[in-house]
Amino acid sequence: MSPVTQRVALIGSGFIGQVHAANLAAHPGAHLALVCDLDAARAEALAQRYGARAGHVSEALNRDDIDMVLIASSTPTHADFLAQAANAGKAIYCEKPIDLSLAKARAVVESLAPLKVPVTVGFNRRFDRSHQQLKQQLQQGAIGAPELIQMVCRASEMPPLDYLRASGGQMRDQAIHFFDLLRFLTGDEVETVGALGAALAQPALRDFGDVDTSVLIMQLKNGALAQLDNTRRTAYGYDERISVVGSRGMLASEPQAMRGATLYQQSGITQPGLFPDWFSRVRDTYYAHLDAFLRCLGGETVADLPGLMDGLQAQAIAEAACESLTSGRFVQVERLA
Repeated sequence: MSPVTQRVALIGSGFIGQVHAANLAAHPGAHLALVCDLDAARAEALAQRYGARAGHVSEALNRDDIDMVLIASSTPTHADFLAQAANAGKAIYCEKPIDLSLAKARAVVESLAPLKVPVTVGFNRRFDRSHQQLKQQLQQGAIGAPELIQMVCRASEMPPLDYLRASGGQMRDQAIHFFDLLRFLTGDEVETVGALGAALAQPALRDFGDVDTSVLIMQLKNGALAQLDNTRRTAYGYDERISVVGSRGMLASEPQAMRGATLYQQSGITQPGLFPDWFSRVRDTYYAHLDAFLRCLGGETVADLPGLMDGLQAQAIAEAACESLTSGRFVQVERLA
């Protein structure tokens, strides 16, 4: 085994845990050594699939032969595992959000600052090639200063109701990726946010104060305006897009279609449809994020890695959006980063 190979313990073997396990097993700079989950049978099955061993979280934290911990467990466990892993001196990849409570997330992050352990938070959308090219051209001044940003996040199918009930709501679970992208792409901070939302696709969400369809308007510190619309369900595929209007033109990261031919006939033109679901569209970004973090741990200077303060600030925007949904007013975003 190469000296730069990171020996990794994976905490969580659900859907996202399985995505990370496959990427760890495929990456030459990682060795998946341990899989931990409250569901011992599920952890054992995943560990066997990739030649790892199933074990308890305490092993991940206390074993000297574990260099890195990847936290992909349920959201309410993220902050505690993050604190424990950092105090154990492990490098950490933590899925978003840090915690459903912004206050707890902030307290944990502040407590970890003196430890100076490498941590990245799972905002994998930063590693979408189209979004990254948009950022590069923005930085090169291709369209001048950003003035209007329009963002779309429209999932194709409703997640299970049990998942939604524990997700923290659309702002903290779905829209938070685009709050991070807005900061990442513009290098600016959101100052105010106004949100409208409704439970149109799944009315049962109203029972626990969530929405599945929302529109947000935000103003950035430098004056630019941004709009984000989200839906949990479309009838036409997964639709993710970003456009930025500047003083000298527009840049756009467009919706992406599945591979296929375009059919031209006298009656009209038939084009290939969009990706059928969100994961098909963003699958590669998970590996790209992991790769960037592993290269960083190997001593390479890597730009764009989202850290703990990025996680906090995106969540602060989400909290302001939740307050706006309830109050019907524009809400000032707390500045944490």
